[in-house]
Amino acid sequence: MRNFVVFLINFYQKYLSLDTGMFSLKKGTTCVFYPTCSEYTKQAVLKYGVFKGVFLGARRILRCHPWQKNHIDPLP
Repeated sequence: MRNFVVFLINFYQKYLSLDTGMFSLKKGTTCVFYPTCSEYTKQAVLKYGVFKGVFLGARRILRCHPWQKNHIDPLP
């Protein structure tokens, strides 16, 4: 299950992401966080497993807005 979720995230990053995928409007990232939310979720899934990793990724996405103060947000 973990490998499938990581595969889906990799597919999203490579083909669908507006930051790094083939539809990106400019080179580099437009995400307010480092690492990007998809990379953060992938790292969380690899470190904590599917359920906790997806939960942490969803929580991070819900905190994403242009007025975010802290741009560097590593895994706990």
